[in-house]
Amino acid sequence: MTEPDAAQAGTPGRLARSIGRFVDGLPAPVRKFGQQLGGWQRIQLAFKTALACGIAWVIARQLPGEVADYPYYAPLGALISMYSTVADSVKTSLQTLAGLLLGIALAWVLLLTVGLHVLTVSLLVFLGVLVAGLPRLGAGRDWVPMAALFVLLVGGSDAGDYSLGYAVQMAVGVLVGITVNFLLIPPLNFSAVGRSLQQLQSDLAGQLEEMAEALLEDWPPERDEWASNGENIVRLSEQVRQAVQTADRSRKANPRRRFHDRDLEADWSNLRTLERAAFNTQDITEVLGAVIWDDHLRIPEPVLEPMSEALKASAAAVRSLAADDLQEKLDAADAAQQQLGRKLAGAVTEETPATAAGYVVVSLDRILSTMRRQLSDSKD
Repeated sequence: MTEPDAAQAGTPGRLARSIGRFVDGLPAPVRKFGQQLGGWQRIQLAFKTALACGIAWVIARQLPGEVADYPYYAPLGALISMYSTVADSVKTSLQTLAGLLLGIALAWVLLLTVGLHVLTVSLLVFLGVLVAGLPRLGAGRDWVPMAALFVLLVGGSDAGDYSLGYAVQMAVGVLVGITVNFLLIPPLNFSAVGRSLQQLQSDLAGQLEEMAEALLEDWPPERDEWASNGENIVRLSEQVRQAVQTADRSRKANPRRRFHDRDLEADWSNLRTLERAAFNTQDITEVLGAVIWDDHLRIPEPVLEPMSEALKASAAAVRSLAADDLQEKLDAADAAQQQLGRKLAGAVTEETPATAAGYVVVSLDRILSTMRRQLSDSKD
């Protein structure tokens, strides 16, 4: 799994690298504090949000007519529009504006039909919360009752000018926020994808190797961390999926994609293979843990060494996922798997049935089959 070429030409890339060198030159305590806050991306997001709010405030005060009486809503619009990806900014902003306009419309319906009194407030909140349940409103659902209340209570007798100023200034702020996010180093979360996939690949292969070593040790083995690590690998695979999804969103409507592109289809393919391998590795972990520490499952002693070899060969194949020698590693793992099957067939007795060992064989075969399918798909 290769990383995109960071040396590709382009002003956004040079600026990002310059800022990265500046951050690397900061004192260690400062860098550590920044990492606790969320790292460079959080600092970048905070800077862009502050800049967008400032620009929105300046523009808001220049707007004509009564709209200029409500400039404070423009920075609010910029604030709610700023997300880590351009796609999320656009989607959330549109949802927010939709919810805001629905709330304003709802408030006007009640003002024109019922008027302003105590029951109107309760009825408005009731209807606002109901309308907020409309599908696809997303982040805008919270703005329906809130915008309606603002028009009713803050606008009051001047609800017309207030509604116009509220909607226009929020839209101005949203537009400024999206523009700033689009133009000022919109993040591409590609490097996080590469690192997280490599981490999952390494941890998965390491888990298989540790179990292979445990089979040849005196039982119970001295090192038993692997026995509780199966669920951790599954959780890591879920985190990797989130990273790939975030990277996929971050490239949408992102101008930096021209300079730094990545084959996310290959990442998705690798992820699906590793997820299936993680699931089956967790099953193997649970079975071997039961064999070693419980009495109700056993593995025939002549099978332990070939099973260890099969686990090691499978681990080597996992480490070579997306590498040029994957076919070679899969062939070696298949040979070890066949040897394990032959040993198991000749070692089964009434005292040591094939239940546990057979489950391990099936799980390993599923891991290898998944990688063979990916290799075959990559050649098509």
